[in-house]
Amino acid sequence: MCGRYATSKASGDLSREFDVDPAHAVADLEADYNVAPTKQVPVVLSRPPRGEQQASPQRQLRLLKWGLVPSWAKDPAIGNKLINARMETIADKPSFRKAFATRRALVPADGYYEWYATDQVGPRGKPVKQPFFIRPKDGGVLAMAGLYELWRDKVADDWLWTFTVITTSAEDTLGHIHDRMPVLVEPEHYDEWLDPRISDPEQLLGLLVPAAPGKLDAYPVSTAVNNVKNGGSELVQPIELQA
Repeated sequence: MCGRYATSKASGDLSREFDVDPAHAVADLEADYNVAPTKQVPVVLSRPPRGEQQASPQRQLRLLKWGLVPSWAKDPAIGNKLINARMETIADKPSFRKAFATRRALVPADGYYEWYATDQVGPRGKPVKQPFFIRPKDGGVLAMAGLYELWRDKVADDWLWTFTVITTSAEDTLGHIHDRMPVLVEPEHYDEWLDPRISDPEQLLGLLVPAAPGKLDAYPVSTAVNNVKNGGSELVQPIELQA
């Protein structure tokens, strides 16, 4: 799964990276090296201008809450269970199929965290888990494939925008850390993936492939990332593992 990640780029940087007109981008972003579910974070999506459903979609950079709430949900708390969507079932599962058809997104990240169960045993008799940070070797931005939804809060008479990160089986060099990883979308596929006018499942699933072997780097980081209250850049600094 993908349950924590880091995002530190400014709005202008992300707008250039994902070809978003600054007029359609959230102005201010704060770096967060410990993004956890329920947080509001930058997401790239495409939608027609408001009130012009037949017009060409505009690419936008918005703040969305992590944890997808389907439009039919009675309680938004369901989003706490829908932070990830398995690629193998997104076209058919009721929680995701409508979003997969027309509401797809890109979730920018510097990298993401996974925890590896070591041979050490903790105070409660459970294996000690060592966090790893996984990022592009070239230092670029990861474009994690995502889905987004709009849920109407009838009490507040407002709309809640939420998203989920799509995952797949981890490629071999990362599979020893965790068996799942985020699906990444390559730049040449951004237009197709984001276009809400494209809904063919086979075409869309063909855009989702695991990261090429050797593209990502994984290294151990401090267990300080375990606490969601910690969010500084020190969390992504590599550490030496004790023998």
